[in-house]
Amino acid sequence: MTRVLLLDDVSLHRGSTQILDHLSWRVDEGQHWVVLGPNGAGKTTAARIAGARLFPSSGAVEVLGRRLGRVDISELHPRIGLSSSAMASTFQAGDRVLDIVLSASYGRIGVWREEYEDKDTERATALLTALGSGALIERPWASLSSGERKRVEIARALMPDPELLILDEPASGLDVAGREQLLGALSQIVATPSSPTMIMVTHHLEEIPVGFTHALALRDGRAVGAGALDEVLTSSTMSAAFGLPLEIARDRGRFTARGLSGPAVRSGDHQS
Repeated sequence: MTRVLLLDDVSLHRGSTQILDHLSWRVDEGQHWVVLGPNGAGKTTAARIAGARLFPSSGAVEVLGRRLGRVDISELHPRIGLSSSAMASTFQAGDRVLDIVLSASYGRIGVWREEYEDKDTERATALLTALGSGALIERPWASLSSGERKRVEIARALMPDPELLILDEPASGLDVAGREQLLGALSQIVATPSSPTMIMVTHHLEEIPVGFTHALALRDGRAVGAGALDEVLTSSTMSAAFGLPLEIARDRGRFTARGLSGPAVRSGDHQS
């Protein structure tokens, strides 16, 4: 099985704050991972390292067969699609939706003086249409709702035909309808044989699309559980990750978490 990502005993600290603590994690081709945990668990940091946007303080990182620190990351970035609030904040209010997606071909934000081929425009249009956003092509970024923006961000991340797609809280801030539309689109992408390996960061089990295969649960920068979805999304592991007694249920491929009465669960109380 082809290895897409390897974090080997990775730690990251800022001053006296330990953000990741000896994290080891492997992602193989064809797998689709969700990264779960409470605020401050290190989820976004792990995703940024996986996307070659951040270097650890110690440990080894291999992304798409290349070792961070031994490769020009500008060679890696076009192979990795990234959708995050930090990326979205760089878009200008007047940027046209089509241009936001199209410019990802060059790794830029918005169209400048680049010349695009018809096939590039066709791909951008097809991606937006597949994500239910075909009618938004000529709209300016500022006119979009939160749900519309999320779908445009994902279309942009897919534009370079990446081998690895990282989505950092893609359903954050969406209402129920917007969330369900987005998760439906992600499930369709996962079901496509040519889909890239995906890593999705979220706080909520309800936001895991049907078709995801694996989960990494973090607490205080450490892995509480990592492996097949059904093995990690258990009441005991999720209770340890979130520090609260939880009951986990699954229905038609979707998960829910419900709090139970009782004392908080400390991460050290759980054996993963």
